[in-house]
Parts: sequence; C-alpha cells; structure tokens
Amino acid sequence: MFERFESFAVEIPADPDGVRLAGRRSRPEGRPPLLLLHGHPETHLIWHRVADRLAEEFDVVACDLRGYGSSSRPGGGSDHAAYAKRTMARDVLAVMRHFGHERFAVAAHDRGARVAARLTLDEPGAVSAAVFLDIAPTLAMYERTDRAFAHAYWHWFFLTTPAPMAERLIAGDPRAYVEAVLSGRHAGLEPFPPEVLDAYVDALTGPNAAHGMCEDYRAAATIDLEHDRADLAAGHRTDVPLRVLWGRHGIIGRFYDPVAEWSRYATNVTGRNIDCGHYLPEEAPAEVLAEIREHLASH
Repeated sequence: MFERFESFAVEIPADPDGVRLAGRRSRPEGRPPLLLLHGHPETHLIWHRVADRLAEEFDVVACDLRGYGSSSRPGGGSDHAAYAKRTMARDVLAVMRHFGHERFAVAAHDRGARVAARLTLDEPGAVSAAVFLDIAPTLAMYERTDRAFAHAYWHWFFLTTPAPMAERLIAGDPRAYVEAVLSGRHAGLEPFPPEVLDAYVDALTGPNAAHGMCEDYRAAATIDLEHDRADLAAGHRTDVPLRVLWGRHGIIGRFYDPVAEWSRYATNVTGRNIDCGHYLPEEAPAEVLAEIREHLASH
C-alpha cells in the first residue's frame, strides 16, 4: 500500500490561515502528473488499491483535502468561504505547482470531485483531463432533493447544521459515525481493510477534528451554490474532457443522468456506470484503474 510513495506537507502560499495540505507523492521519474482527490468521510487512503499501479505510469500526488486527514482544519467563518470548493481548488492547484506541475490530470471521488469540478471551471488551463467518481453537480442534487434522496444522503443535512452540534456528536463516537456512513452503502464495510478504516476514524478523532468536514458541507449548501448558479447564468462551461463514472448500485445513477448533468458545466463529457456502490476505487479498483488509464491516454 503506497509502496512507491513518500509523505508530504505543503504550505499553501498566502493563505490567511496558514493551511498545509498533506498527502503522498510517488517518485516522479519524469512521468506525467496526476492528482488524486478523495471523498467523505475518508482521506487520500481511498486510493490504496490503485495508487501503486498508477505510480508505474504517472507522477501521482494524492492529497488530503483541507479539513480532512492530516491536512489543516481552519475555521470556516460565517460565510464558510474557507471551505468553498473555489478555495479548496486553489489549495490543490498550489500543491501541484509546488511540485512543478502547471498542467496535470485529476481523478477524484465524491467531495474531491466537487473540488476538481470547480478547478476545471476556474482554472481550465491547468487540467488536461478529469475523471469524476460517483457524483452529480451539487446544485442539481440540492434542487431535486426529495424524501428518498434525503434518507439516502442523511449526512448532507446533518453536517450542515450550525456549528458546533454536528462536530460534538461526531466527537462523541467517531467510529460510530464513520462506520454508519460507510456500512450504509452497497458493499458495507467489506472494501475497507482494518488499517484503512482505523485511519479514517483516527482522522475524525479529537475535540474539533470534524469541523473541517462539516464546513465542507456547509459551504456546499451555501457559497458553492452561488458559484454554480453564476456559472450557469453566464453560460460558463469548461472544455476540460470529463469522464464521469458512477456505481450501478448507488444513488447517483438512480436519481440523476450524470452525463447530462455534467454537460451543463462542460463541453466534453462521457461516462458509464460500474458494477459497484459508491466507493469505486475501493470496491472496483481494476475498472477504475482501466478507466483512468484509458481516459488520460486519449487526452
């Protein structure tokens, strides 16, 4: 697991909170750069089944988003702008520039894919191609919320409650929270080795460890929607080639047409479902690996 990688912690230049992003980087050896981003309630370890294989072909940078894993957890502020996907996209762009990459590919799951989506819209020249795993656009998901969606994605609404209630409840039993979220999906806890599951729990253990994660969701329900609406109103779409994948047994393909939804934000979108649930890199690593390779090779 991550045998080809070394740990890093990169300070984000000019960030008012002195944020550092942590993660792992493979030995570059002149290979093309690839950024990997994770989802909730996880860390960069979500890529543990595919990272070493990708490192055979790419200079891989696997980041913990701000608020997650070993990265900084600044306060969110009254407008949650510190966790806007625009802010988080600037974080990961700074990390890639730190390693000398002005242009790179990105593969991202869940929350990380929301960051990657904002990156492709705000800095399209920096991204050669992108793979999004098991998400529809945030605005579409909120605008079409109904009872079935709210029941399946209950954590969206729990985490957006005003601070610090959600933080305190998670701090009371972080393992119960992590296992409730992970086990409530198609594959249960089977895809998560004990050491990986323990790392996800450890990252949320502490008096205010969950604050950044909660702020990520609070920003998604407020300032991120403003940014998305502004793009749609202006007819702003990215030309970055997007490959969208979703779990056949998950919520995204059941409630949305992911290719059509992402085509509102991008000019070149393809996609399909994979025979798994929400956590594609851990449930279906071989197919995810093949899809990333194929998409990046063609762009």
